[in-house]
Amino acid sequence: MPSAKKENKKYNSIRLLVQFLAFLVILVNPFLNYYWHFNFVQGWYQSLGVGKLWFVSPLEGLESVLVSKTIYLPLLVGMLIPVLVALFLGRVFCAWICPINFLCELEDRLLRLLRVKRQRDLFLLPKRLLWFSLIGDITLAMILGAPLFVFLSPPGLVGREIMMAVYFHTLAVEGLVVVAVLLLNLFTRRFFCRYFCPLGGLLAFLGLKRKLRVVRAKEACNACGLCQRTCPLGLSPQRGESEGPYCWNCGACVDSCRFGALNYRWVSDPAGQTDILPRGE
Repeated sequence: MPSAKKENKKYNSIRLLVQFLAFLVILVNPFLNYYWHFNFVQGWYQSLGVGKLWFVSPLEGLESVLVSKTIYLPLLVGMLIPVLVALFLGRVFCAWICPINFLCELEDRLLRLLRVKRQRDLFLLPKRLLWFSLIGDITLAMILGAPLFVFLSPPGLVGREIMMAVYFHTLAVEGLVVVAVLLLNLFTRRFFCRYFCPLGGLLAFLGLKRKLRVVRAKEACNACGLCQRTCPLGLSPQRGESEGPYCWNCGACVDSCRFGALNYRWVSDPAGQTDILPRGE
């Protein structure tokens, strides 16, 4: 049986710091824009401008192209970097930058600080729902003739609510969607992120052949199951699910492994990961 060894990895702490800095951008930016007219950074993570460089969320960009039936070159350029990041790193936006996940992590830490015991993952659904949410969102957007996720995206709503508060001293009713997401997180970790976020579905699809993966060393694994209990998405790295499309490379399982069996690896030829859905799904 492998013996436990101490690991010096601090991915959880680094991730929380990165999330905080990313959240600070959309929190402070409206004040800079409105009160000091400092417009070097504009927008939020649906469409974020830094100087003359714009980053556009791949799903919002795709919806806009499909709804308008127009190829707008600046829009495609804005989507390029996020798409390339997803192709190489998978759903890292979801784990490391998304304001919704940041708020969920703060919620989790607050509950632990208050020593509130809760039953984890009460509502479990098939993981493949993530793909249906993506297909459904795109289909509805084309039927309605409007980019649906642009208006109701929980990550986008966080930035929009902050902007509404600063510019108009009010909040929009759509912000209740964010409240609902946080409430669902009390019963099932990252419920919305696991099953119903179409942006997460698109990034997972783009990252099917991603190069950065959490890989398990079989000879070092003690099969203790701690990695699955730690994973915010309820995945089992022990069964290789950290190498599948649903994993968002957060590193929580790597930190939790007392045997050093889990580590990030650059995979040049991700054999066995050609299917969209893992076996058994």
